[in-house]
Amino acid sequence: MKLLFMGDVVGRPGLQAVRALLPRLKATHGIDVTVANAENSDQGAGMVPETVDFLLSSGVDLLTSGNHFWSKKAILPWITAHPDKLLRPANYPKGTPGRGHGLVTLPDGRALGVINLEGRVFMRTHENPFEVVEGLLAELKARTPCILVDMHCEASSEKNAMGVHLDGRVSVVVGTHTHVQTADERVLPGGTAFITDVGMCGPLDSVIGMKKETSLARFLGQKHAPYEVAEKLVYLQGIVADIDDTTGRARGIERVRVHLPGT
Repeated sequence: MKLLFMGDVVGRPGLQAVRALLPRLKATHGIDVTVANAENSDQGAGMVPETVDFLLSSGVDLLTSGNHFWSKKAILPWITAHPDKLLRPANYPKGTPGRGHGLVTLPDGRALGVINLEGRVFMRTHENPFEVVEGLLAELKARTPCILVDMHCEASSEKNAMGVHLDGRVSVVVGTHTHVQTADERVLPGGTAFITDVGMCGPLDSVIGMKKETSLARFLGQKHAPYEVAEKLVYLQGIVADIDDTTGRARGIERVRVHLPGT
């Protein structure tokens, strides 16, 4: 199974990059399943039905999210109606709308289990993701040996620790949230593909996707300046993982970084 996972989709530029570049990536790499983190797809923070529908109609099979899941209330009815298409972190409190894990089933019967988690270091204190994930593994493994985990968190150490914690028990652990693609992609000793952060689908001529001027105003003058999504030097970033369908072990992982022409 060939899996393409794309990092946080940031605003309109990120949406455009996915729509324009995804078909070529699928053909080039022979992709079977495509997953993307959509939590910044609406103006850089949060999701609305229009942005998640746009990504799904562009060829993404399943969407994950993170701490900005709550940012736009319009998504709550949508996620309740479509729990199999958009995940929120599994370690949110009981009663939170949506689901934290799901399954993508291919036409030939193969399936990919997906778990969405949120870290706690430098973020809100939710349930312990290292404990919550244990209860989900058995359920998904009863359906498929191929499992992807999106670990959405701030600290590199927490992402790294989740990779080590799950090594040999899931196929892929990817880090999201920080929007900066790291160069440490590898298959861990137990057979789990790992990368600390897959990066973002959005403008690199920016401060993690936002216009430089507003970000600098906050750092230099402690002024409140509304964030605006930048527009130049747009890239699609993510990873391609090759997974053994029988064992669920990863055979390889490759970083993806493709420029959107004209930006």
